[in-house]
Amino acid sequence: MGHELVIRNGTIVDGTGADRFTGDLAMDDGLITQVGGVVGQGTREIDADGAIVAPGWVDIHTHYDGQVSWDAEMAPSSHHGATTVVMGNCGVGFAPVRPSERDFLIELMEAVEDIPGTALHEGIDWQWESFGEYLDALQSMPRTLDVGAQVPHAALRAYVSGQAAHEDDLNADQLQQMSDLVGQAIREGALGFSTSRTILHSSRHGLIPGTTALPDELLAVGQGMSKAGEAVFQIISDGIMHQDEEKAWVREIADMPGLTVTYSMAQDPGRPDAFRSALDEAAGYQAEGKKVVPQVPARPTGMLFGLQSSLHPFALHPSLRPFRRASLEEKMAALRDPNFRERLLAEAPQSNHGVAHMLVTNWEQIFRLGEDCDYEPPRDCSIGAFARREGRSPEAVALDWLMERDGKAFLFSPLGSYVEFNHDAIKTMIEHPASAVGLSDGGAHCGLICDASFPTYLLTHWVNGRTRGSRLPLELVVHKQTQATANVYGLGDRGALQVGKFADLNIIDLESLQLHVPEMIFDLPAGGPRLIQPVDGYLYTIKSGQVTFERGEPTGERPGGVVRGRR
Repeated sequence: MGHELVIRNGTIVDGTGADRFTGDLAMDDGLITQVGGVVGQGTREIDADGAIVAPGWVDIHTHYDGQVSWDAEMAPSSHHGATTVVMGNCGVGFAPVRPSERDFLIELMEAVEDIPGTALHEGIDWQWESFGEYLDALQSMPRTLDVGAQVPHAALRAYVSGQAAHEDDLNADQLQQMSDLVGQAIREGALGFSTSRTILHSSRHGLIPGTTALPDELLAVGQGMSKAGEAVFQIISDGIMHQDEEKAWVREIADMPGLTVTYSMAQDPGRPDAFRSALDEAAGYQAEGKKVVPQVPARPTGMLFGLQSSLHPFALHPSLRPFRRASLEEKMAALRDPNFRERLLAEAPQSNHGVAHMLVTNWEQIFRLGEDCDYEPPRDCSIGAFARREGRSPEAVALDWLMERDGKAFLFSPLGSYVEFNHDAIKTMIEHPASAVGLSDGGAHCGLICDASFPTYLLTHWVNGRTRGSRLPLELVVHKQTQATANVYGLGDRGALQVGKFADLNIIDLESLQLHVPEMIFDLPAGGPRLIQPVDGYLYTIKSGQVTFERGEPTGERPGGVVRGRR
């Protein structure tokens, strides 16, 4: 009797970090049933000769919390080989929720993750109140990949305190409520809890709920999780790598039975070497049997400034503000008028938002993103450097670059982890045995960031393409976004090509794998915009033994569902 699906002659990179080998692989009933050796006939067979066969990517830092309720395809992450995603990161999400707080949670998501509020209002059907009901609602829609969810701190705070969610202190009864609710959510299938402690995450109400929560609140949440079972405590914070107070409560949470702490890591310009000691501290925790895992990026989180983006160097200029909702054609018609251009270039950006003003005028850290999609540009390719060489204003250079490709060009502005104007710090982070690769933000920052392509970039840049420094071995890169990420969330049923695990895998033409220039499309509910990044080279993506994408095109198969709890 034959197998349902057989992959023949592939170069197998199994996700464990072990050396690649050539062989066959068989799948039945959604599981891997044979790896290597003599594999019998398959009802369907795929010849993978010359291609890489790797596990499906397990992307543990995404924000599909709204999109997941209306989208079965789960782009753009599914286009880049993801077969499992974890959402509910950074303390924002949509469950638990009372009807009176729905608009408030949408406002937070729109402000923090740049997901159009109009799309969320139109797309979310709100068939839930409790976290378990949220998972039930998601389970009703088959999709291309599996989704796991975490309890967001802001939603939890809003549920117990309503409009007082932004206040620093909760009373003892509210803390107990939060502890009980998060415990209930873990028992119902939540993979963990997430919180944000960064000043970058704010809305019109101020810093998002939970940003300045006191340690007793965080420890109460941790205790509720620990009593309920194994789970992850996910953190994004400005101080976790250097503030003793934060390190102290992180250690307390990591000491609680069953809990894993994972936090976002970036190279801080003010403390450029802090990440090195933080990596070693995490390794020390792990040596003691505690689970503390820094999530590291594949490249710097980078803003894409384009004329259709939610922010760019002229978005804050008075002359262009009337064109905020205009079409690209209307913007370009105005910009081709010499008088309009002259007036625009003579203006200064006007905003009460100091961070936004700084970001759009940081000329030494803004680069042209050309057809080659170079995310590791040298210092002398910045707008500031070009302007000095050409004897022009940086604004004039920026405007010329933005108008390329009929106004569809992008400028790339790396945020963290680009202090030395290269990727050496990121390489150290990825190589370190304590880390896992995350932070793609799939589904988020629709109008400004397009990092859902992180998994692909690990191969195109770190394995194949890097020229300004050494590369990374294929086996390590695959491990860091499969078994390593699956292990953070206790998903032992995936992340490696081993008998008995889910038949989730990618078949990749590594030599032809290529990222193309990002594009702005308008396919969200209510015509909302989002950035995508087309890719060539994924021959097949397979989820639970079913081919979901073939040469970049969806097949219509929807074997994915909801991941409930660790396994």
